[in-house]
Amino acid sequence: MSKSIPFQWTPRKRDFVLERRFWRSQRDDVTDHPLRPLIGPVTESKSISRKVSSAGSSTNSSTPGTPQPRRNVTAVLADPLGAALDGTDPLSQFAKEELDPLSKIAVEEANWEQPERRKISDSFEDDVLQEWSARKAAILTRFTTSERLSIMTSFLSGGDKVVARPQAVGPPQNAVIEKVKNRLEQLDEFEEGSVKEEGDLTQGEYVARIEQLNSELKQAWNTDQRVKALKIAIQCSKLLADTNVTQFYPSKFVLITDILDIFGQLVHDRLRSKAEGNRVRGKLPVDFTPDMVPEAAKETCRNWFFKIASIRELVPRFYVEIAILRSYSFLTSSEFTQALLRLTRMIRGIGDPLVAAYARCYLCRVGLSITRDRSFIHENLYDFLAAHKQLYSRSVRAELLRQKVDLGSYLTLYTPALDWILQLAAHPGTEQQLLDVLTICKNLNVKSGLVLNSVMVGFKAVYIAARATHFVDLITACDDDGFPQYILFRTLGLCVVAAEPPREQHHTLLNVVWKVVSRLSDVGHYAACAEVWIEFAAKYFGKNEVNAILHDMIRHLTPNRAYEQHYPQLQSVVSILLRNTQDPEILFGMDKFLTFIDMFQKEVVKVEVCKLIMEAYCRQKQDAVRDPVVINGVMFLCRVLHDSVNAMTVDDEKRQIAQLICGFLKSVDFGRDFEQQLGFYVDARAAFTNLDYVHLQLVQSVNRLAVETRKIVGGHHTRKTASFVRACAAYCFISVPSISSVIFRLQLYLLSGQVALSNQCLGQADACFKAALNLIPDFPKTIEVDGKPKSSDFFLATYLSNFMSTLLIVPDPPEQGVLYLTRGLLNCIQTRQWDAAFSKTNLYLQVLCLLAASAQESYPYHIEKVDSNDALYGSDPKFIAEVNRLCGVVVEEIFSQLRAFDDTSNHAKQASLSLELLNRLVSFADLSQPSSFKYAGKLWDLCHRHGKQDSKVVVSRFFLNSLKIN
Repeated sequence: MSKSIPFQWTPRKRDFVLERRFWRSQRDDVTDHPLRPLIGPVTESKSISRKVSSAGSSTNSSTPGTPQPRRNVTAVLADPLGAALDGTDPLSQFAKEELDPLSKIAVEEANWEQPERRKISDSFEDDVLQEWSARKAAILTRFTTSERLSIMTSFLSGGDKVVARPQAVGPPQNAVIEKVKNRLEQLDEFEEGSVKEEGDLTQGEYVARIEQLNSELKQAWNTDQRVKALKIAIQCSKLLADTNVTQFYPSKFVLITDILDIFGQLVHDRLRSKAEGNRVRGKLPVDFTPDMVPEAAKETCRNWFFKIASIRELVPRFYVEIAILRSYSFLTSSEFTQALLRLTRMIRGIGDPLVAAYARCYLCRVGLSITRDRSFIHENLYDFLAAHKQLYSRSVRAELLRQKVDLGSYLTLYTPALDWILQLAAHPGTEQQLLDVLTICKNLNVKSGLVLNSVMVGFKAVYIAARATHFVDLITACDDDGFPQYILFRTLGLCVVAAEPPREQHHTLLNVVWKVVSRLSDVGHYAACAEVWIEFAAKYFGKNEVNAILHDMIRHLTPNRAYEQHYPQLQSVVSILLRNTQDPEILFGMDKFLTFIDMFQKEVVKVEVCKLIMEAYCRQKQDAVRDPVVINGVMFLCRVLHDSVNAMTVDDEKRQIAQLICGFLKSVDFGRDFEQQLGFYVDARAAFTNLDYVHLQLVQSVNRLAVETRKIVGGHHTRKTASFVRACAAYCFISVPSISSVIFRLQLYLLSGQVALSNQCLGQADACFKAALNLIPDFPKTIEVDGKPKSSDFFLATYLSNFMSTLLIVPDPPEQGVLYLTRGLLNCIQTRQWDAAFSKTNLYLQVLCLLAASAQESYPYHIEKVDSNDALYGSDPKFIAEVNRLCGVVVEEIFSQLRAFDDTSNHAKQASLSLELLNRLVSFADLSQPSSFKYAGKLWDLCHRHGKQDSKVVVSRFFLNSLKIN
C-alpha cells in the first residue's frame, strides 16, 4: 500500500434540506459489493485451488451460490479466469447453458422485439466530453517540470519474458486447466516482484516511456496476452499514486488515463465480440440490454471485475475498475449509480489529497459517459469540500517543503480536476445552484480561493457578474489561504467581460480591483490580470480609463525590460483594444498607445502587431482621415512594416504589406487643401521606397489630384493651379523610374503623360511619352501571366495601339521637328526583335492609320485648351509631304515583311496581311496616283493568288476607283 495521509474528520452541523435541494438525489449506503450476488457456482476447481493454496490463500467448500468471504475470491474465480482470458472449450460452454439452443432462440426473439434502451446522447454530456479532449492539450502544456522523474515498470526494457510451456496432451478439460495454471503463475511472478525502477528521466523521456507502455499494452492485447495487458494497466495505475514531482502530476494523470481508457475499450470490445460470437442472432444492437448477452460473455465479464477486485493496492484497483466500468452494461443496466457511489467512497481511503482529487476527476469523467444520474458527482464535490483542509495539513506542507514547491503553486495543481468536477456538478448551472454552493461553502467554513475560482469557472458568467462586488469581497477574504489572488481576480475579470455587471457597480468594481492589481509585485501576475481588466475598461469605459491603464502597464513592464517576457499578453491587449474600438482614430488619440507599441522591441513581434493594427484600420475605417495626430501614428506603423521588407521577404508578404500601406494612403484626404495632400504624398514617397505597389498607388493618387484640380477650375488654370498641376506631373515623372516593374512604368508614363496633356503641361507630357518610348526596345521578351511565362508581343501591341491614339493629339514642339514622337515610335518598332513577324507588320498597319488621321484637316478628337497638329500646321504642304514620306516608308517596310513570308511558305498569313494593307490603301490612299494604284494591284493579285476569297469585299471599291482613273 502507498503511504497515506490520515484523514481527520470533524463532525459539523449540516443543513440537510439545503443539501437535498442542491444534490437533487438521495444517497443510500451500500453495505455489500454490488457484484457479490452475481457469483455463481464454480466447477472443476480442485487443481486450481491447490495452486492458490500454495500461494498463501485458503479455499473453503461451500454450497453453490453462497457468497464467499473476500479472502477466498481468488479461489472462487480461478476457473472463470480462464473464461475471461480466452474462454473454455465449446463443449464445456454448451454444458453450462441453462437453455437448449431452440429455447435460447425463442428468448432472444422476445428480447429483440422489446424496446431498446435509448442511447445516452444528451447534448451536455457530449459537449463536456469533447471539452475534456480539448483540455488535455492545455494541461500538458501548462503543467511541466524540469526535475528528474522516475518510473517503475517491468515492460520497458524489452518487456517481460513469455515462457513457452509444453502444451498438455489429453482431453480439452485438462488443456483448459493447464492454461489457467500458466496464467496464474504469470500473475504470481508479477506479484512476487519483477518491477524495476528507472530513474533520472527528463520530462520528454518520461513521456516517451509512457507512450512505450501504451504501445506494449496494445501489442500484448493484439497477441492475446491478456495477463500482460492487465499487468501493464495495473502498473500504469500505480504511477498515479506517486507525487514525488508534484508539479508534473496533472500531466501524468492525462497520459496515464489515456492508457487506461484504451485498456477499458479493449476489454469492452473483447466482451462484445465474445457475446456476439455466442449469439445465434449475431451482432448485438448498439443499445443492447443485459438479457441479450449470452451467459458465457456475462461470466467472462464477471471474472474481469473479480480479478480487478483482488488487486491489493487501492489506487490501481480503483483506476482499473473505473477503466472497465463501461463493461458493467453486459451484466446490468440499473446498478451503475450504486457502483459509482461505491467507488466514490473508496476515494476516501486515498490519503494524498492531490491523488484523491484527480481520482474524483477520472471517476466523474468516466461515469458521465455511462449514466445520466449525477448524484455521484455531487457526492464527490461534497467530499472534496468537506475534506479541503487536508490540502493545508502538516504532512502536505512538509512534502512541499521537501520538494521546494510553494503553497500557491501546489494549490493551482488542483484547478483542472476541481474545475471539471464543479462544472459537471453545476449543470445546468442555474442561479439557485450557485447560491446553494456558496451557502454550503459558508456552512462548511470553506474559505478557499481554489474553490472560489472553480465556482467562477463552473457557473455562467452572467450570474457571477451580477454579484461582482460580492465576489470581490469573497476574494479579499481568501487573501491568506495560499491560493494566488491574481488568478481569482483574473477569473472574475473574465466573467465581467463576458457578461456586463450592474452599471452602478462599474466604477466601484474597476477602482477596487485595479488598486489590488496595481500593487502586484510579480510582473507576470500583473500582466495576466491587466490583460483581462483592460478589456473590461475598453467595453464599459472611455478612452481616458483605457489610457490610464496603458500608462500603468508601461510603468510596470518597462523596468528591466520586463516586457520582453510578456509579449503574448501585450499582443492580446492590442487585439482586445482593436476588437472593442469601433473607430481606430480613438486609439491613436491616446498619448500612451504608441508608447505601448514601442514596448515590442523584437522585430518579428512588432511587425505582427503593426500588421494586426493596420488590418483593423483598413477594415474599420470608412471616413476620410485628416487628423495629423492619427496620420502620424499610422505612418509610424506603416514605416515599421515597410522597414521589415528585405531581400529575403517573399512576394506574398510584400504584397500584403503594400496593400495595408495603400489602404492607409487612400484613406488620407485633406479635402480642398491639395497642396497639403501633395506634401503628404511627397513624405510618403520618401518613407516607402522599397514597394512597387506603394509607388504605383502614389503616382495614381497624384494623377487623380491633378485631374480633380482640372475639374475644379474647369480647364481654365490660373497661375497657381498651373504651377500645382506641373508639380503633380513632375512628381509622377520622378516617381515612376523607382518602380522595378517595367510594365508598371510603361503604363504609368502613358497615364501621367495623358493627365499632364489634359492639364496643358505639354513639356511634362512630352517627357513622359519619350520615357515610355525609351523603354520599348529593352522590354523583356516574356512576361509572367497567371504564374506562367508568355510572350510580351501581345501586351506591347495593345499598349502601342493605345499610345498611338494619344500621339495623334500631341502637338509637335517647334524645336523637335514634325512628328518627332511618331518617328521615335517607328524606330522602336524597327529596332525591337519581335517573336512573330506578323506582330511587327500589324503595328505598321496601325501606324498607317495614325499617319492617315494626322493628314486630315480636322482631327476626330481633341483635348480642350490644347492645340493639336491640325491647328498648328493647318494642312501645310510641308507637313503633308512629311506624312506622305513616312507613309511610304511604312508601306515599304510592310512589303518587305510580306516578301519574307514567301520564304516561310506562310501564304495564308501573307494573304491576310495583304488584304489588311489593301483595305488601308483603298480607305486612305489616293489611288489616282499611279504608284498607289500599282501597289493596290499587286496586293490584289497576292490576295487572289493565295485564295483569300473575302477579298471580294474590296474588289468593288478598287475597281470603282480604277474606273475614275481610266
